[in-house]
Amino acid sequence: MPGYQEIYERSLKDPEGFWGDAARAVDWVKPWNTVLSYDADGTAQWFAGGEANTCWNALDRHVKAGRGDQPALVYDSPVTNTVRKFTYSEFTDLTARVAGMLTKFGVGKGDRVLIYMPVIPEAIAAMLACARIGAVHSVVFGGFAAREVASRIKDAQPKIILAASCGIEPTRVVPYKPAVDAAIEMADDSVKHCIVFQRPQMPAVLKPGRDHDWNDAMADAKPADCVPVAATDPLYIIYTSGTTGAPKGIVRPSGGHLVAMAWTMRHFYDSKPGETFWAASDIGWVVGHSYITYGPLINGNTTVLYEGKPVGTPDPGAFWRVIRDHKVSTMFTAPTAIRAIKREDPEGKYLKQYDISSLRALFLAGERCDPPTSQWAEDMLKLPIVDHWWQTETGWPISGNPLGLETFPIKHGAVTKPLPGWDVQILDNDGKQIARGETGAIVCKLPLPPGMATTLWNAQERYRQAYLTRYPGYYLSGDAGFFDMDGYLNVMTRTDDVINVAGHRLSTGAIEEVLAGHPDIAECAVVGLDDALKGQVPLGLLVLKSGINRAHPAVIDEVVAHVRAAMGAVVAFKTAVVVTRLPKTRSGKILRGTVAKIANGQDYVPPATIEDPVALAEVAASLRTAKIGRVKDGAGEGA
Repeated sequence: MPGYQEIYERSLKDPEGFWGDAARAVDWVKPWNTVLSYDADGTAQWFAGGEANTCWNALDRHVKAGRGDQPALVYDSPVTNTVRKFTYSEFTDLTARVAGMLTKFGVGKGDRVLIYMPVIPEAIAAMLACARIGAVHSVVFGGFAAREVASRIKDAQPKIILAASCGIEPTRVVPYKPAVDAAIEMADDSVKHCIVFQRPQMPAVLKPGRDHDWNDAMADAKPADCVPVAATDPLYIIYTSGTTGAPKGIVRPSGGHLVAMAWTMRHFYDSKPGETFWAASDIGWVVGHSYITYGPLINGNTTVLYEGKPVGTPDPGAFWRVIRDHKVSTMFTAPTAIRAIKREDPEGKYLKQYDISSLRALFLAGERCDPPTSQWAEDMLKLPIVDHWWQTETGWPISGNPLGLETFPIKHGAVTKPLPGWDVQILDNDGKQIARGETGAIVCKLPLPPGMATTLWNAQERYRQAYLTRYPGYYLSGDAGFFDMDGYLNVMTRTDDVINVAGHRLSTGAIEEVLAGHPDIAECAVVGLDDALKGQVPLGLLVLKSGINRAHPAVIDEVVAHVRAAMGAVVAFKTAVVVTRLPKTRSGKILRGTVAKIANGQDYVPPATIEDPVALAEVAASLRTAKIGRVKDGAGEGA
């Protein structure tokens, strides 16, 4: 079998041949006319003329192949003390009836369906049911405020909403229906039907005429068959987290996505049909679309749907218990989850209680993984820890350690090598390639591979302006980083998070990497603080490990000296504050931009995706108490 380099070079020199071969791994109703073609405006299209159905490839074809008795989905919910298992035959039947329920309400090919549900089996069936009949789903993260739901209703114009009555957190039940009601009203009552899955923890009050009970609607629903869909038709719309102003609806083309999911499951994640794959995420994020729902099922895996947390449901051993119980072979989660476990169980005492010998690799993505965290995970698990990089827009990994092709030595802090199809380059402000080891804008040369978003919903020009105009001929990722001397890609920060200290462009991620190496630090974040002399200086937020009771000034003095010794005086790192926790989005990203605005006395609006608004207010209070920056009185109180 050819190695990584030969495969990678072929993907760039002969993309039509490479992806044409990859596309033969899935079932097509009608073959494509061209593997790669271009619209009049230059937009690349994959497999134009071809027709397929994603739901068929995820469910029906496995049943037809005689694997109907294999588990397709395991629902593990420690917050409800529930475990449910569905075979491929059972989940195909459920999905077909949900599809029939949708058709009963007039939903057909091209119609949009908004899904506002927690991580429950019915939500996965709803996504696949839309794919089955050619409808376009848009999953909105459960718990988003009514204003955010309304903006997505106005943009996508869904024909129907599928909702649950509530979501369940470790310490509370979150009502969903009031947000749906308010959102529909804000959207001028454009949605005529809402089907509600009633959870016993908090049943919802239904509005007569518009709202329908899920079980009642399903009672007489007839199974619907799969509908052929053009490869260039949209499979789903997903709105990027942290959206401000008009929502940014990423559109995923059906055929390219199908091929990319099949290829990555085998050749990147090295996951084999019949094995159990677990992405510990939420269906509201792109990870939940690609690697809870579509990728594992297309590949014939058993996928795990986990309704719980890495700690607190009930303890830091929660992940290891799931791996043991369901014989997980490959796991995917966010670095913030591993940091939470590390903080609560630094010695791995809970881990030692479970047999996780089924696990072959742990994949991390969603934010940069600091080397101390990945090193800790490697020391604890004695397995490959694969930090990899991708985005909502791409739908699948851009760079990582391709275990299904060739396993490279792991460098903690790096995302290894670009995957086939991705021509990744580092450019300076003038669009010129820069030397290895130097930080610049990370871009991907066109054409982009299958599965990549080709437009924004009803906003093609906005797509072009956002991603393609800054560096003509390239996709602007919005991330900054560098290639090291071995050709390993290091994604350090968002380009907005590069700070300019006395004319020196510094990556906040590089400073965070050094801070995280201090033995007392569990988590950290660095933002730019305005400075009259230097322009900006770095400000560190430090979260101490559980059980560390040392005086905060002593810890701060040590980390300042640590950064100075490691990076030099040019970094000008002198200011830090200890906080109890870092404010994050629900997907685990630290709100660096919002914290920077607070520290610099700028007006801000807490993003809709914020996990815990109180954490933001606490950071503002800590900065104010320490007299750091120009925090306004009361900053964070409305967060």
